Amino acid sequence: MSKEKTKTVLLEAGKRVFLEKGYNHAGIEAIIQAAGVPKGSFYYYFTSKEDFGLQVLDSFAECYNENFERDLGDLTLGPLDRLRRYFDSACARIQSQECRNGCLAGNLSQEMAAQSEAFRARLEEIFDGWVNRYAVVLGEAQQLGEIPPDIDVHELAEFWLNSWQGAVLRAKTIRSIVPLQTFLNVMFGLLLHVQP
Repeated sequence: MSKEKTKTVLLEAGKRVFLEKGYNHAGIEAIIQAAGVPKGSFYYYFTSKEDFGLQVLDSFAECYNENFERDLGDLTLGPLDRLRRYFDSACARIQSQECRNGCLAGNLSQEMAAQSEAFRARLEEIFDGWVNRYAVVLGEAQQLGEIPPDIDVHELAEFWLNSWQGAVLRAKTIRSIVPLQTFLNVMFGLLLHVQP
C-alpha cells in the first residue's frame, strides 16, 4: 500500500470509528485495526491522537464540501431547488445509516468543543464555511425574488444550519428521519413557501 493510500485508509477508518464510538472512546488500537495497518503507520503520519482527529475532521469537511459543490453548484437548477436536492440527499444518506451516525462535525462539537480549543476553533471554521455557502445560495434565491428582500440571508443561513444540526441530533436520538422531514417541511413549506 502506498504511503498516501495508507494515510487515506487511516483517515477513513477514523471517520467510521469516531462516528460509531465518538472521539474519546475511540482508541488508537481500534482505529489501526479498522484500517488494517501496522501501528507504526499511525505515528508516521500523525503526531498525536488530537492531530489525527483534526485531520479526520478536515477530511470529513473536504468530502462535505465536495457534496456542497456537486449539489449547490449545479446551475442547471434554481437556488432553492438545489438546496432542496442537497437536503433530500442528506436525509436519504442519514436514513440509509439507520440514523445512527449523525454528522461528524455535529458529534465532535458536542463532544470536543469544551475539551479542546483546537477542535473548537476548527469546528467553528467549518460551520462558518457552511453558513456562508448556504448564504450564497439563499442570496441567489433572493435576487430572483424567491425570498423576500428584507430577509437577512446570512442570518437565515445561520438559522438553517443550527436547525438542521438539531434535527440531525434528534434523528439520531429517536432513530427516525421524522425530525429531518419536519425540518424540510418547515424550512421549505412554511418559511420559503416552496412545494416539495
